[in-house]
Amino acid sequence: MASPRERLEAVETEESAGRGGCSGVEVVFSSDPAVPAPLCPHGPTLLFVKVNQGKEETRRFYACSACRDRKDCNFFQWEDEKLSEARLAAREAHNRRCQPPLSRRQCVERYLKFIELPMSKRKFCQRCQQLLLPDEWERHREHQVMGDISVAQLRRPSQLLYPLENKKANAQYLFADRSCQFLVDLLSALGFRRVLCVGTPRLHELIRLMPSGDRNSNIKSLLLDIDFRYSQFYMEDSFCHYNMFNHHFFDGKAALEVCRAFLQEDEGEGVIMVTDPPFGGLVEPLAVTFKKLIAMWKEGQSQSNSHKELPIFWIFPYFFESRICQFFPSFCMLDYQVDYDNHALYKHGKTGRKQSPVRIFTNIPPHKIILPTEEGYRFCPVCQRYVSLENQHCEHCNSCTSKDGRKWSHCFLCKKCVKPSWSHCSVCNNCALPGHTCKDPKDGCFICGELDHKRSACPNRAVRKQKQRKRTKMKMEPTKGQPMNHTSVRRKKNRRERAHQYLCS
Repeated sequence: MASPRERLEAVETEESAGRGGCSGVEVVFSSDPAVPAPLCPHGPTLLFVKVNQGKEETRRFYACSACRDRKDCNFFQWEDEKLSEARLAAREAHNRRCQPPLSRRQCVERYLKFIELPMSKRKFCQRCQQLLLPDEWERHREHQVMGDISVAQLRRPSQLLYPLENKKANAQYLFADRSCQFLVDLLSALGFRRVLCVGTPRLHELIRLMPSGDRNSNIKSLLLDIDFRYSQFYMEDSFCHYNMFNHHFFDGKAALEVCRAFLQEDEGEGVIMVTDPPFGGLVEPLAVTFKKLIAMWKEGQSQSNSHKELPIFWIFPYFFESRICQFFPSFCMLDYQVDYDNHALYKHGKTGRKQSPVRIFTNIPPHKIILPTEEGYRFCPVCQRYVSLENQHCEHCNSCTSKDGRKWSHCFLCKKCVKPSWSHCSVCNNCALPGHTCKDPKDGCFICGELDHKRSACPNRAVRKQKQRKRTKMKMEPTKGQPMNHTSVRRKKNRRERAHQYLCS
């Protein structure tokens, strides 16, 4: 069985090649906003399609935007499926049952009552992950309960709550104190006064923990996170229950207006968005959401500032660089290695291939961002940016080329620098890991296999879809006088049972 690091190397290879294999699931964004997506417990669903190289598209389907594992959210609906009123009502009832038991207003009222209690009466149920008021103690007496909750503990809820470690939905890998403190110091040095924390609860905590008089204490923060448990620790102007994969505010327009006011304060000056999405999430829906937040920020801009961009720190593994820059061409990747408290691999101080692959992508000019020299980062006068110690400037590429913190080697046949563990393969005619299986290139179009475009821009796409519709119609309409093909009918009935394979494969 492959080790976690070997699996990481495989993912890096696939991502650098453009996509993970010869088939995959893609998100389809409707060109008609008047057609609403069906709702699951996590808000509006996304439209997906599974594609295979050289084969037709399958039917498009709706699935949960946040959970790619049906065990976490089993929503599934074909795009062209018509549901009965009874099924729609049952779905709405299910969605209501899955919502948090308390409203946002009720959580705030409970929190205000809780902090007024003496410390000896402040209790937290570790099993239910809930702050307890005295009249609730009896219902939780069989549970593991923590007592004497201090104000300091209330200000660090990420240390009270168990992290949700589903990498495809929540992925609460929390920043280590080193990385968190670096971010706070950097934000202050760059002159930001407000930070929109999208999925970064520990950064939000540290900003709010700054003592009065500290140079960082004048920074305000708003946390947007899908984990509703944070609702019981923050007032309404400090936290919004939010799904970053579909730009959904669970508490409706009131929460949306809190976010809008925060972004547009002072005509949008002095604000930055810092986001740390789950690494198993798809880049495209994240990019669409972030562009909606950017548009919200731009609404408060004056005409003279219409050319400005919302400053962003997007924290993500380095092997997604090409995908992120595809949606945000002005972004560049910093060499700073972000590490996490509760992740086995993403730790500071490791060397070689064991270094954290997580980086900061930003639209702030890199020469303005000073990385800590005491950790080995140095300034490259040619590239005009800070780089890691082993990232040596290549005179042939005219840049510091390393992405993973190791010293890369220049391949004159590929005309680029590659990882030190890679070597040139004469069969593939490019560099790869030794012992790899030589295959056809993975780049290019799913439909025709050409390397100069992707499936969405294939000139043969319309022709193939037309042929597919014609074949489907011929299968569904039996010839006059002939019996219906009962095998096709049985297959149609079994599609729903097999549908989860599209999501989980």
